[in-house]
Amino acid sequence: MKKFKLIAIMTALVMTLGCFAGCGDSDSSSQSETNTSGETSSQVEEEEDLNRPGEMRGLTATELVAEMKTGWNLGNSLDSTSAEGLEAETSWNNPVTTKEMIDAVAAGGFDLIRIPVTWGGHMGEGPDYTVDEEWMDRVQEVVNYAVDNDMYVILDAHHEEDWCIPDYEHVDASSEQLYALWVQIAERFKDYGDKLVFNGLNENRIIGSATEWTGGTEETRRCLDTYNQTFIDAVRSTGGNNETRLLLITTVAASSDSQAINDVAIPDDENIGFSIHAYTPYSFTYHSGETWELYTWDGTHTYEIENMFNGLKTAFLDKGVPVIITEYGAVNKFYTDELEEETGELTNEQQVINWVTDYLTIAKSHGIPCVWWDNNSYISNGEQFGLLDRDTCEWFTEDVLNAIMAVYEDSGDTTDTSDSVEVADSEDSSEA
Repeated sequence: MKKFKLIAIMTALVMTLGCFAGCGDSDSSSQSETNTSGETSSQVEEEEDLNRPGEMRGLTATELVAEMKTGWNLGNSLDSTSAEGLEAETSWNNPVTTKEMIDAVAAGGFDLIRIPVTWGGHMGEGPDYTVDEEWMDRVQEVVNYAVDNDMYVILDAHHEEDWCIPDYEHVDASSEQLYALWVQIAERFKDYGDKLVFNGLNENRIIGSATEWTGGTEETRRCLDTYNQTFIDAVRSTGGNNETRLLLITTVAASSDSQAINDVAIPDDENIGFSIHAYTPYSFTYHSGETWELYTWDGTHTYEIENMFNGLKTAFLDKGVPVIITEYGAVNKFYTDELEEETGELTNEQQVINWVTDYLTIAKSHGIPCVWWDNNSYISNGEQFGLLDRDTCEWFTEDVLNAIMAVYEDSGDTTDTSDSVEVADSEDSSEA
């Protein structure tokens, strides 16, 4: 077994060193393609109308969220920060996002997609804080891939913690920049229909603080209240469809911790919801290497999931405010040698299937849609949350995908996978 594990790891590393073109790149890449006139495909696209006007159907926030089933995150792409300009998209070693990728996500059964975007490195100086036009166009291009698939789309402001700092020293200046940012985004997308949702901030927090992931301090929470309201005011000021668009605000670090969810202001706006991140329980969903880490899921920790969702119900749902779990997931873990020998399996994939079935069944009972965090990493280094192989547009794992979809089948039978989509054998899938 150790030999097979070594082979799997070496295969992943070799594939990681391959090209990052991405599936469908020859047709869709805005960064690598040039036509005979010397224009990039992005420049050609700009000459066309990127706008996708849509309908606002007069649904309440709760009614709109109730239409959503299950979602997927385009993680570690447009939110990447290790390069400037359009090169940022691939700076964390993921390929250029293509329409074929998003088509595959929709074909896999996902009706909701979250597109994380980091904006700070693409903004000019104040007081205008102008977003680079080329970056805004690229974001709109990717949003359109999902809109053209009739998906619900959540567009956010992701790694902005270096300038949007929730303390009294920075709150005024950060609010000005946040307002300017969301006015520009809202203006660009103001004609889009109600299936486009804005998520004001990702995990706003004081990085490295003692309460970073547990709800923050009183000061942190009050500054975040200001940022949440600033985001709402900015979007609403642009009018049009943005007057009633669903806007997602959040808690400190998007935490489901009791302190975070019970001490956050709920603005006076009928078309808002909360964005929460819940990798619950952390002992199972992450690979910590600690003695308390869980590799198996036998149901004995299901109460932790139930308690988390019950807390969200009391804090928000019972007050008429919908919730979306905009990030969740469980990493693909290599078993310890002992568990590998005991189970005859290389990874704990079956345990993830057991966990995701419990997690989503409970979420569904509360009417809370969940969006899997996918960073395109499956058996390579790092947090291994990958579901879709973005190099091939095939799924790393058939069984986890089908387990997710089974929860949302009309029959309610979470064991029937007869409608499973065709995916790649996980052992043969390449890594980005």
